[in-house]
Amino acid sequence: MTTSKTTSTSTSRQPWWVRLSERCYTASTAQLVRDVQHEAGSTYDELLTDLKSPLEPGFERQVARRLQSDKPIGFKPARTLMPVMMQRFSLQDAELTNDPDYGAMRATCNGCPVVGRCWKAMRGGADVEECRGFCPNAEAFDSRAAQ
Repeated sequence: MTTSKTTSTSTSRQPWWVRLSERCYTASTAQLVRDVQHEAGSTYDELLTDLKSPLEPGFERQVARRLQSDKPIGFKPARTLMPVMMQRFSLQDAELTNDPDYGAMRATCNGCPVVGRCWKAMRGGADVEECRGFCPNAEAFDSRAAQ
């Protein structure tokens, strides 16, 4: 007669079907994001511009990666991300609209090489120090904030 031992690791492990489901979701999340972008474009656009609604971390990470590699034509970082970024630097959009370099700052933002990182940082409430580390407009924002 054999007795089975239950170890603490086997009792703390999730059932196989839960682990399988999680792995399938993780493996298919990138495709899911692509599908949402192509099949439900308006929903995807809303998702990109809504910086406050919570997203599952893996899904959010894939959206940021997708945004970084394939920025949608209708998505304008200067419209969605720049006002939030400016707030990190204690600036308001209305304060800079008459600045002669405002158009250049918007163009820099719209052509940002790290737009996915910025999107995720703005969603996550990144502080000004973190933003200085990646934002191509950081120096311009700092100089305006110092005035």
